[in-house]
Amino acid sequence: MQAREKIGFCTVCGALTEVSPCGVCSDQRRDAGLVCIVERAVDVFTIEKSNTFRGRYHVLGGKISPLNSVEPEDLRIAELEQRLANEPIKEIVVALGTDVEGDATSYYLAKRLARPGLSITRIAHGLPAGTGVEFADELTLTRALEGRRELK
Repeated sequence: MQAREKIGFCTVCGALTEVSPCGVCSDQRRDAGLVCIVERAVDVFTIEKSNTFRGRYHVLGGKISPLNSVEPEDLRIAELEQRLANEPIKEIVVALGTDVEGDATSYYLAKRLARPGLSITRIAHGLPAGTGVEFADELTLTRALEGRRELK
């Protein structure tokens, strides 16, 4: 019960934290020009376990899913656009699952966020099809992050 009262969401990235901004957002050693987009707050912990990614994060809070009545307006995309306007972001890494909703959301984000000087990549498909980041081990995530490529 006490944990529920202490834990909240980071006002910058949306990750779970006791203090806001979270430790990742406030760490000056991390690359502020590199932001990884994940579906859920717990996905940040999963990627952090790989010790591969040294940028920052942005939690969407879901994936576009018309069948489940989840539209782009239901996700934290406007907050991401605000960050793009205020932070020196040069690359966005989309780390969503390879299911239909993850693919649709990734391509939607690539089109909506496209702007000069911004590279939008997606982690390599080292994750099993139809699953999400939470099921991957550290080695799979490391290879997926190292093999990311431009979304077109």
